Parts: sequence; C-alpha cells; structure tokens
Amino acid sequence: MIVNKFPDRIIEIDQKQYLYFGGTAYLGLPTHKPFQDLVIQNILNWGTTYGSSRTANIQLKAYEEGESFLASHIGSESTLTVSSGMLAGKIVLEKIKRQTDCFYHLNEIHSAIQIENSLPVFINEKLNDRLLDSKSEKITILTDGVPSFQTEPVDLSFLNEISKQKEITLVIDESHSLGIIGKNGSGIYATIDFPIKRKILVSSLGKAFGLTGGVIASDSEFIREIKELETFTSAAGMNPAFVQTLSDGKEIYKIQHQKLKENLNYIDSILIQNENIKFDKNYPLIYLLSNDLVEKLKQEKIIIASFKYTKEAEPLNRIVITANHLKEDLDKLVGVLNKK
Repeated sequence: MIVNKFPDRIIEIDQKQYLYFGGTAYLGLPTHKPFQDLVIQNILNWGTTYGSSRTANIQLKAYEEGESFLASHIGSESTLTVSSGMLAGKIVLEKIKRQTDCFYHLNEIHSAIQIENSLPVFINEKLNDRLLDSKSEKITILTDGVPSFQTEPVDLSFLNEISKQKEITLVIDESHSLGIIGKNGSGIYATIDFPIKRKILVSSLGKAFGLTGGVIASDSEFIREIKELETFTSAAGMNPAFVQTLSDGKEIYKIQHQKLKENLNYIDSILIQNENIKFDKNYPLIYLLSNDLVEKLKQEKIIIASFKYTKEAEPLNRIVITANHLKEDLDKLVGVLNKK
C-alpha cells in the first residue's frame, strides 16, 4: 500500500480513511507540532546536514548537548550518536569482536547485532553447556531489550548462572524499549545489575525519539575506544539539527511518554484478553496470534503492522499504540478485539 502522507493515527488509502495502528512512532513525534517546530528551528541553525567527520577540527556543540542528554536519560557514563541504529550495532560489533573469544545470542535478535558463528544462550530451554564450563574466556552476549513477539523486557537472570570463568560483555539493542519502558522512557540499561564486565546499549533514535539516527551507550572508556575506530572517524555524524533536538525536546518526551502510558492503561481497562492476543499495559504493542483478526480489523477500516522480517519467517502481526491515538480510536480497536 502506497500512501502520500505520513501515516499517523489516520491513514488514507485509495481516498478512503482508515485508523492506523502500525509503524514505530511510539511517542507520536513525527507529526507533533511543538516537536516539528523544534526540528525546524534547529535546521535553520544547524542546516539540513553536516557531511564532515566528527573528528574534524571544527566541532559542533549540538553533539555535546544531545549526547549529554542521552547519557543522563539512559543512565550511562557516556553516549555517542551515529547516523542510524543499524550502524550503532555494526560499529559496536566491529570493536568487540577483537576482544571476544565467543559470541552468544538470546532469542531471535535484530540483524543490527547479529554476527557469524554466534551460539545460542539456551539449547532446548537449558543454558548452553559451554557457558557453564571452567574454560577461561571472554564472551559477548547479544540480545534485544524486548524480544520479538514479546511484550516484556528480556529476562537476564541467567547471567547469574554463567561460570565465573567467563568475562561477560552484554550488548543490548533497545530500539523498541528506549523511550518507552522505564521512568520517562529511560529504557532498561540502567536497571541491568549482574556480575558482568561491561554492558553496551545500541538503539535507533528513529522510533520513539522521532529522529533519524542511532546511539551507543556504555562506560566512558568504551565510548572513547569507539571514537577511535576508522568506521566512526571516516563517517559523517548524525544530523546535528536532530542531535540538538534530542536535548531541546526533553520535556516533550516526558509529556508524550505520559500520554502513551495513559493510552495503554485505558486499553488495559477495557480489553478482554484471550489466547489470540498478547498485550502488557507497559508496552505499546499488541501481538495478534490469529490472522483472522487482522482481516476483521481491516473490514472495520483499521490497518495494523503486518510484515515478515525474513522470507522464511511467519508474518508479524502487531498493533502499535502511540501517544497520538485518541480514546475513540482505542474504543473502536478494542471493540473489534473483544468480539468473539
């Protein structure tokens, strides 16, 4: 389906209007007028792009302000912005593969943090034996903050069971949890407290935060090492107007996050849960386990997200709730879901 306007809560297809519950604009920022005004103001100051290396002799204050905000918001010692969430993941893997003897992955992780020869953390629902042996080695565990088809943050308690002979680095992709979960949408990074050497967050900023770009968050030493990589020094940075908007928009983020929470609490109060619906009031996705429901929603002029991540994968049918949805939108949606 091709559309000619950003799909917010209303989408127009073939000159017909539908309610839209798709996309990833969880805080509703791409069409939020005060947020747009901030972006426009910063474009007038910083231009439409800045195609220079971040290590050039001229340094833009926008990066310092935006990255300081992100570090404070996430609860990390330091952060670094890059041009996309995908690059954030790949540049981190480029660095840590030189320091890792073996990679492990949890669940079906996003391609941004996939690497060849990675082993599963669990085999037949049991912790991989290699994580329990006495071999001394440096390992890296890769995971999404909220796994696909799930509505709750990843359970990392297994980290306590890993052999003490393993030096653990944890890489967590928070593209679908940063800006959403935690106080004011701080994500889960700061709450991770396990016996590990280092934790690293990577995330897209083009979802909840409404700006094209990506972020890496970790301890100051690791961020310093990333800044020395040729992949970083030879690339242009995230649009400085967008990075400045991260800092300038911090109060808007709080307001929109509260609106999103209110929408989710309202759904929780009226939705009759059943085996074909997966929903948690703390997360803005409702997974539909029945393809029939997708068609019923369409018949009621409601469009949701339905796609495949890979050719072989099952269709991913999910309803996306945003801060911009109105009560009457939610009433109509839940009215269809509650029908037996």
